[in-house]
Amino acid sequence: MIIIHDVVEKRVLPRLLATPLARALRSFPVVVLGGSRQTGKTTLARIGSPGKGRLYRSLDDIDVLERAQRAPEALVRDARRLTLDEVQRAPDLLLAVKRAVDEDRAPGRFLLTGSANLLLMRRVRETLAGRAVYLTLRPLTRLELRGSGSAGGWSELFGRRDGAWPELLRARHAPEDWREVVRLGGYPTPAHRLRHAAERALWHAGYTQTYLERDLRDLSSVDSLPAFRRLMRAACLRIGNLVNQTELGRDVGLPQPTVSRHLDLLETSYLLVRLPAYGVNRTSRLIKTPKLYWSDTALALHLAGEDEPRGAHLENLVLGDLLAWSASLFDAPQLTYWRTAAGREVDFVIEWRGRLLPVEVKTTTRPRTGDAAALRAFREEYGRRSRAGLLLHAGEEVSWLANGVLAAPWWSVM
Repeated sequence: MIIIHDVVEKRVLPRLLATPLARALRSFPVVVLGGSRQTGKTTLARIGSPGKGRLYRSLDDIDVLERAQRAPEALVRDARRLTLDEVQRAPDLLLAVKRAVDEDRAPGRFLLTGSANLLLMRRVRETLAGRAVYLTLRPLTRLELRGSGSAGGWSELFGRRDGAWPELLRARHAPEDWREVVRLGGYPTPAHRLRHAAERALWHAGYTQTYLERDLRDLSSVDSLPAFRRLMRAACLRIGNLVNQTELGRDVGLPQPTVSRHLDLLETSYLLVRLPAYGVNRTSRLIKTPKLYWSDTALALHLAGEDEPRGAHLENLVLGDLLAWSASLFDAPQLTYWRTAAGREVDFVIEWRGRLLPVEVKTTTRPRTGDAAALRAFREEYGRRSRAGLLLHAGEEVSWLANGVLAAPWWSVM
């Protein structure tokens, strides 16, 4: 099992993405491992791709970066199996990788990591189509933080009949305060190694500064860093809401086209998550307004300047677990939300292997029948395609809240 070492406690943290990474390296000539900075990509890349003859090079090294820019063909031939870290700093390096792979398509030739989504970067002219598989390392899930190297029991829910869900969920995990989990977030250093809130606050402040002053500059030119930071704050205050670029621009004093470009940059660097709306016609999902979430709940709290987590942060916590689970599957599910013209809304719809699982998230500790209204409406709309609705709450009881709607503590699933 692939592990990340904690230098403080000498404990190990297995990562959910370790097995898919190893499988991909055995099958594809190029594996691209993306994710926001500080999620553990470099450690996973170095430990997760062992073997004689594999060379590691990081473009954070000035000398290596200069070679990548001036002599990329020579760099990619340094070794027959090569790991290149932070490749978004020299996008044209991918052309050299493509040519090398076209000469020799042996599995595992190149492992590329990046803190920006290469598929979304405008400066990237080569996507390595047909040569590469793309994986995304998300911040640590709650279960990864607890040492189990896994995400929530979403696969198990799909694998069991609906009537077996209560027994399955009653056997899982121990109660935990969702607010504390939100405050910890999932970046390994603050969540796992730093003991005090003040230390974590300093870490998040440094992370934000590094992103603004260095990582953002690698992606695009931004006229005003203070305005960009105001936009990040405004976005974090709107977690769980529909994206309204005109309103965001009015609040932070930026024109709508600039807001659109900045949101794209945040999404490219894996910080912003835009959740599309569910529709039977997949084309329609592209034109409906998405909902806005953040990659990490603790970072979102810091950027927004909030001390107390809100219900939207529990939603974000659940989405983070779903994203990590989805990223570990080669037949990844579609994650969306559902909203009607009348205002009925289901927080998450998981579409996987021909079935739909609607999930609603509430911070109440005593869910009532009325809380199941949107889930019941969804099941009536989609009939046999829909599994039972799942209402995740902050209490401790697992029970059928209504016909076809199971209420369960959030921690019993995650």
